[in-house]
Amino acid sequence: MALISGVNIPDNKRAEVSLTSIFGIGPTKSKEIMSDAGIDGNPRIKDLTEEQLAKIREVIDKNVVVEGDLRQEVNLNIRRLIDIGTYRGNRHRRNLPVRGQRTKTNSRTKRGKRQAVAGKKIERK
Repeated sequence: MALISGVNIPDNKRAEVSLTSIFGIGPTKSKEIMSDAGIDGNPRIKDLTEEQLAKIREVIDKNVVVEGDLRQEVNLNIRRLIDIGTYRGNRHRRNLPVRGQRTKTNSRTKRGKRQAVAGKKIERK
C-alpha cells in the first residue's frame, strides 16, 4: 500500500478512485491532482513508479488541504458559528439538521431513537 498524506491508499484500485480515500479529496479533485502530476490515463496504484507517487504527494502537499488540517479547519468553522450564536451554530449545538431539512417526520439519525410520549396511545376500534 502506498502512503500519501498519512493514509494507506489501496494498491489494486485505479489511481483516481484510490485517492478519494483521503479525507478532502473527491473524484474531481483526484482528476485534477493526476493531471497536475502529469500522469496520463488512469493506472492502478501498484503500477505507478516511485517518482510518480512522489509527484502526487508533492501536488497534494502543495495545493490541497487534506486530513487533519481540513478536519481542524471544519471544526473551527463550526465552533465559530456556535460562538457567535448564529442559527446554524444553534442547530449544530442541538445536534439537529443545519441546512433546512424537515424534522417532524425525518432526521431520525440526528434526533435519536423514538421515545414514547405519555398519553399519546393510539386507540384501536
